[in-house]
Amino acid sequence: MTRSALRKGALALVFALFFACAGAGSVLAAQAHMQSALTSLQSALSELNQAETDKAGHRANAIKLVNEAITQVQEGIKAGNQ
Repeated sequence: MTRSALRKGALALVFALFFACAGAGSVLAAQAHMQSALTSLQSALSELNQAETDKAGHRANAIKLVNEAITQVQEGIKAGNQ
């Protein structure tokens, strides 16, 4: 192989790696928001579990809904990773 062909090959590899990493960065950035939402929901669930129980059923309903939201975010993360 000539030096020119090696340079072209190396340059093509650098560009391919750059664009592959840039694409992966976009996916990771989107997942970072989902991961942050998941962390916030888990924190909210912890607070709800520590709250006084007598809230006319609203606390229990909030716990149920937050658990459902956690499940949906986890499913979204899985779908985004495919």
